[in-house]
Amino acid sequence: MSKEILRLPAEQLYKTEIDALIAAEKDPIPEGWQMSPRSVLTYIMGGKVGKTVITPKYLGDRRLVEICIATLVTDRALLLIGEPGTAKSWLSEHLTAAINGNSSRVIQGTAGTTEEQIRYTWNYAMLLANGPSFDSLVKSPIYTAMEQGAIARVEEISRCASEVQDALISILSEKRISIPELGEEVAARRGFSVIATANTRDKGVNEMSSALKRRFNIVILPAPSDMATEIDIVKSRVAQMSRDLKLTSKLPDDSAFEKVVTIFRELRQGKTLDGQVKIKPTSGVLSAAEAISLMVNSMAISGSFGSGEVTDSELAAALQGAIVKDDDKDKAAWTEYLENVMRKKGKGYSGLYAECKERNA
Repeated sequence: MSKEILRLPAEQLYKTEIDALIAAEKDPIPEGWQMSPRSVLTYIMGGKVGKTVITPKYLGDRRLVEICIATLVTDRALLLIGEPGTAKSWLSEHLTAAINGNSSRVIQGTAGTTEEQIRYTWNYAMLLANGPSFDSLVKSPIYTAMEQGAIARVEEISRCASEVQDALISILSEKRISIPELGEEVAARRGFSVIATANTRDKGVNEMSSALKRRFNIVILPAPSDMATEIDIVKSRVAQMSRDLKLTSKLPDDSAFEKVVTIFRELRQGKTLDGQVKIKPTSGVLSAAEAISLMVNSMAISGSFGSGEVTDSELAAALQGAIVKDDDKDKAAWTEYLENVMRKKGKGYSGLYAECKERNA
């Protein structure tokens, strides 16, 4: 059955690693957890336990991950903030997979998210037939996490309306959900917590109140600090996604990854890597996640319609779609970059420059 699933949850994808860490556990395990904080850190950052190699899930500041794990040991909720593509959701999923073995208790924040999705709703057929009862209650992921002493996830919390966000305040403060229709309330078991994510690009959608922010320990996830780290992130995720999606194209060579990451970093920073030339930024985020998507898309094009090896033609087609979002502004900025920066990078970029120029004409 798992072979038919497009994307396995982290706890299934890395089950061998999680089982190895649990079997080798020697440190104290907090109530409601399946492994110690030290083992969770090893799962996230990588290492070795016995003969099992633990692959790193997050390539970044180790101290930030330690703060995240330590927060979840206490009764504080965790809020991960950062630019799009800084692995907020990825880290959130893997933390819950390691701690509870279940990352599926998740609420995706949107403009359409309601308070009922945070608390509970009803099976209306049973409600009309038998009246209010626990049997007719439809529990939210947060309700379920409270009952089980586990962690629930709220993605893109700043996209939820303010009244939906406010529903979290009493839950995080009192660790209880009141059910007035039944005259009951549900208290959270030890181990309950919430991991929320917020996008700094969407800060103005529904900015979180100070009261809600105070209920969270806030950790800001930065973009990759150096080019080598960003290339490693992109390469490792592209290789994994290529296997999962069974792409027929060969993995691009190192020079292709270096070119894409260089272009993204320069456009993102508004200057060349050597700081000598200022560049007009584009409207897109151009994060590591965008670079991963671009490389996977290039492989899909090459495998389906090309030679099976990613060439400058496939990269140019994917770059055009990734960079030129707001057609007039982005196209002008991309044209300026091509002529003032990429054209002058030398022979290694000449083929990509020609292909990009043709597609941007």
